[in-house]
Amino acid sequence: MDFQVVVLAGGTCKKLLPLVSKDVPKALLPVANRPVLSYVLEQLELSNLKDLIVVVEGEDAALCVGGWISNAYVDRLHVKVAVVPEDVGTAGALRAIAHHLTTSDILVVSGDLVSDIPPGALAAVHRQHDAVVTTMLCSAPVSGPTESVSSGGKDKIKKPRRYNIIGLDPTKQFLLHVATGAEVEKDIRIQKSILRAVDQMEIRADLVDAHMYAFKRSILQEVLDEKDKFRSLKEDILPYLVRSQLKSEVLLNGVPQAENGNEKVNSQNNQAAVSRILANASTPSFHDLYASSNKGSTLVRRTHKCCAYIASESKYCQRLNSIQAFSDINRDVIGDDSHLSGYSFSAHNNIIHPSAQLGSRTTVGPHCMLWEGSQMGDKCSVKRSVIGRHCRIGSSVKVVNSVIMDHVTIGDGCSIQGSVICSNAQLQERSVLKDCQVGAGFVITACSEHKGESMARK
Repeated sequence: MDFQVVVLAGGTCKKLLPLVSKDVPKALLPVANRPVLSYVLEQLELSNLKDLIVVVEGEDAALCVGGWISNAYVDRLHVKVAVVPEDVGTAGALRAIAHHLTTSDILVVSGDLVSDIPPGALAAVHRQHDAVVTTMLCSAPVSGPTESVSSGGKDKIKKPRRYNIIGLDPTKQFLLHVATGAEVEKDIRIQKSILRAVDQMEIRADLVDAHMYAFKRSILQEVLDEKDKFRSLKEDILPYLVRSQLKSEVLLNGVPQAENGNEKVNSQNNQAAVSRILANASTPSFHDLYASSNKGSTLVRRTHKCCAYIASESKYCQRLNSIQAFSDINRDVIGDDSHLSGYSFSAHNNIIHPSAQLGSRTTVGPHCMLWEGSQMGDKCSVKRSVIGRHCRIGSSVKVVNSVIMDHVTIGDGCSIQGSVICSNAQLQERSVLKDCQVGAGFVITACSEHKGESMARK
């Protein structure tokens, strides 16, 4: 499949402090003890999309990410790591590396996306309709741990997040309206030309932009050049292309590219999904009808197509773009969506590495992971948690709904609930943490109690 892929891997995102650091940029944050970036790269590999540009913000982060990719994907993917300044935005990042883009179509995906949706399916829809942009939309997830000791064992109520307003044509193939979260509170204004062209529009508030897009490169390049103030793909470029699809705002200088009949993916599931899309031949779109309906004039209106690929509700799709999302995704990938992890779970529905050591009367429950070289003392309890490599955990320690990264030392009698403990941190004996984040190398003093705190070395 002749697509060039751009993976926007970010840098040391401030929203993820203290989880990220100079040594652990966002792309390398662990999800079930694998860097989050690995989930995107492996989905791309399954769809036979192997020509990649991984864009990283900042030199230090790029060195870390590039070194990891070189070791993990040698001879598997063709990857160029491109460095851009920090905080340039997603559109700014594409603008900075535009000279590397050469193919007729570009697939852009966020490096923090954890999903089992084949990128090849989005690419096939884009090619089928000869679209200017095609965006992936997924069912809106809910967040928050499903169980809490403090709530007496009852589930916490999950509250849906705020999402965008999406307008679709009756066939659900074309994107007609996008309102970002900041605009949802206001009155929704729909263009009359769009409504006249389609007669009716379906308004959805239960879909989320997955930050995976296919673009026609020539049009993307023109918009990046002409609209140099645009910083965001989601908030600037996508709404602009949607607004202008029945106008002549976008300069169509590029020659439309013929569909490529060689779309082929490796996995059977991915191939089946792509085949179903390509086999679904459609009648002329409202764009075609609108362009040819100029009341007898020989002038044909110029239009372009903005398409949507709506993933099945059974598919998993979530971005690691907040501390809450980090915890949610780790819980999901070792829980109900364990197929994403790539690991084989035991009959007890957990993973205990063969080199890990457990003390007497220590239990590791379902939906848990205890990784390489870690040791636990006597009478410990682990529930719905991930424990990384080479951790040293004392006796009578309780860990619930938490993520503990590599080389963490935990003293006797500690209690950890709903927390994230970063690499090389130390918890001295009988310390208590609830809903906390502990940065790399930080020391929690003995017998101290912390609730809802974020602690890191200065």
